[in-house]
Amino acid sequence: MTLNPLAWLEDIVSWILIQFHTVFGAVLGETSGWAWALSIVGLVVVIRIALIPLFVRQIKSQRNLQILQPKIKEIQQKYAGDRERQSAEMMALYKDTGTNPLASCLPILAQAPIFFALFRVLNYGVAAGEAYGVMTQEQAQQAKEATIFGVPLWAKFTSAAETPNATATTILTIILIVLMTITTFTTQRQLIVKNTARDNPMAQQQKILLYVFPFFFAVTGINFPVGVLIYWLTTNLWSMGQQFYVIRNNPQPGTPAYTAWEEREAAKRRRRNAGVDPEAPVIVVAPPAPRQQPKKKSRSERQKRAPGTGPDPVTGSDPVGDPRAGEDGSPGSP
Repeated sequence: MTLNPLAWLEDIVSWILIQFHTVFGAVLGETSGWAWALSIVGLVVVIRIALIPLFVRQIKSQRNLQILQPKIKEIQQKYAGDRERQSAEMMALYKDTGTNPLASCLPILAQAPIFFALFRVLNYGVAAGEAYGVMTQEQAQQAKEATIFGVPLWAKFTSAAETPNATATTILTIILIVLMTITTFTTQRQLIVKNTARDNPMAQQQKILLYVFPFFFAVTGINFPVGVLIYWLTTNLWSMGQQFYVIRNNPQPGTPAYTAWEEREAAKRRRRNAGVDPEAPVIVVAPPAPRQQPKKKSRSERQKRAPGTGPDPVTGSDPVGDPRAGEDGSPGSP
């Protein structure tokens, strides 16, 4: 018998799926693919809420790194010729201040076991229609028969030909892989561009991850079941929203996001001092357009007035109204 170190985690993942499916299945039907897909979304919500302490730790560690910049530069200059001593001093500094330079990767690393546990539940339980984790054979069979857009949750891009609808499977998996890659890249880029100081020593590593993670998911995503792709796309969307909120309301000092935050706070203070609700939306009123003065016409232009428009304001004559006018509108003979 093969030892499975993730067996306990697979039990937890399958149990959470079943609990959400009980709720969504009562509304959408037990064999509905959307009921199982929403159960996977529910799994993401539960996991991400559980990981909030790690996310808070990540933010604190990133702030500590920013505060330690002067000391880090001092160590780098002092031991520029001794890489070993430089690394030892840096590690001692991190230890004394309780800073983890790899904290930015903690949420992703913590999700990796859950990711593979869900992969195994879908791959070895649902795809085979066999009991797995705490999922009964009946529940696994229901999940196996469930489809979204005609594609089962256990289907993969590499095994699309084995599914009831190969074309739909290929299209859906490609769309999910592309969306998963784009959201991974966007999440990393948002962090680097808005909430990372230029002199942050981890900036270069983050730039590498900006391209490594999307490339990794784009290449390996062809082997992920549809259910796993839904899981990772959902967690990316959660990360984007959570990160946007933190960057906007609690940015790191010395970053573009912090500068924007200071400008918003200064604007609120000015409005508060002026007796205006600082949270009220700012209404920008465009200045009125300058009044254009009528253009002065020359004598020749005034003489070319259209017939029947009344007497000329200068000469007082009206060619059309004058009974002595000729057929062409010119003044007639006296």
